Amino acid sequence: MADIQSPVPGTFYHRPSPEDAVFKSEGDSVAVGDTIGLVEVMKSFIEVQAEEAGTFAGYSAEDEAAVSAGDVLATLK
Repeated sequence: MADIQSPVPGTFYHRPSPEDAVFKSEGDSVAVGDTIGLVEVMKSFIEVQAEEAGTFAGYSAEDEAAVSAGDVLATLK
C-alpha cells in the first residue's frame, strides 16, 4: 500500500468540477503522474498526482475536506 499525501494545505476535491466524475474510483489503475484530486489554495487549484503506480484503493480524505500538507488523501494497492 502506498499513500498519496497532500502537497499543500487547502480544500481537497475528488473531482474537477461538481458535474464531473471523480478522478479515480476504487479498483482503477493508476500510473505515475495521474491526477487523483485537486487541492484549492486561495482560489488556485493544485493537482495532486500519484508518485507511484498501482491500483486505486480509495480516498482517505472526504470530498471538500480541509487538509494540511502531508495529510493522506488516498491510498494505492
